Amino acid sequence: MIDTTNLVAFFAVSVMLSLTPGPDILYVFNQSVMKGSKTGVSITLGLCSGLLVHTLAVALGLAMIVMQTPLALVLIQYTGAIYLLYLAWDLWQEPVAIDTKNSQNQLNGWGYYRRGVLMNLSNPKVLLFFLAFLPQFVGKNQTAVEIQLVFLGLLFILAALLVFLSVAWLAQSISYWLSTSSAILLRLNQTTAIIFILLAMNLVLTDL
Repeated sequence: MIDTTNLVAFFAVSVMLSLTPGPDILYVFNQSVMKGSKTGVSITLGLCSGLLVHTLAVALGLAMIVMQTPLALVLIQYTGAIYLLYLAWDLWQEPVAIDTKNSQNQLNGWGYYRRGVLMNLSNPKVLLFFLAFLPQFVGKNQTAVEIQLVFLGLLFILAALLVFLSVAWLAQSISYWLSTSSAILLRLNQTTAIIFILLAMNLVLTDL
């Protein structure tokens, strides 16, 4: 199997990468502040489910096929950009009031879970990252490469899960303080929306 030292290094790097500001962690934080940690947990589980799909795609060689198919890559690229713009619009026009209860105009837990899955699967940069990152830690031993890739993917998912859940709970813990000012909530939503728009533009304009 993979050397223990490499596993420790891999997990540490995975935690640091999960902490890197991006659409996933920003959305978990924003929605956890506005709607409570349960919503953040639902989104996190969806994001991690998407990571599981990416892991299997890399292990089974499907990721390489996608990367060598320009049309498939472009479709995923534009789907991801469009979905980020949709989320940006949703955040921009969302009422600036903290409500941790499930009201009728909110998605339920499964709805936010699906959002997390789609966010992850529609981002080709995640697939490209896994394709480049995971093989670097594969050990040269008798264990099948596919099994090692799946194991590394699961370890990365564990790191992401711990980071995003921590962010969700931290966000709810400060939500009471943020709720004292509607201006702060408005700026939080608008800032997140603008970042999502910029990320969507970057996704379209960047050559993968």
